[in-house]
Amino acid sequence: MSTPLALLPLLALLAVPAPSQAAAIDVAVTNVTSAKGRIHVDICPQEKFLKEDCPYSAEAPATIGTTVVTVPDVPPGRYAAQVFHDRNGNGKVDRALFGIPTEPLGFSRDAPVHMSPPKFADAAFDHGSERQRITLALRSFL
Repeated sequence: MSTPLALLPLLALLAVPAPSQAAAIDVAVTNVTSAKGRIHVDICPQEKFLKEDCPYSAEAPATIGTTVVTVPDVPPGRYAAQVFHDRNGNGKVDRALFGIPTEPLGFSRDAPVHMSPPKFADAAFDHGSERQRITLALRSFL
């Protein structure tokens, strides 16, 4: 069977594998002081940072010391990770008076938290089309 010459460029394009667009991010969360509950990780673009609807999330059972949570299929881009230890399993960060978190939190690049939440620029990292690992520490505020 012969191939019409007009189809050769199309066949050549089909023979080249497409680059992978999305890859996992392994988040190593240190300073986990209790095995109770789950470690929740959100990977957020700038417009979703510090909000509850980040498009890429995952959880793992808490392990004392370091817990690794894998967030699958994150497309290349600039993101920040926000993490909390959901000790009571209610799916949200519990807060005390004035909104101070009662459960440990952490942010990529260990972005500083002073009298306000961290800035996206302080927590931001670039993610490509290959799996990567980031590490951050949980901090308690009460």
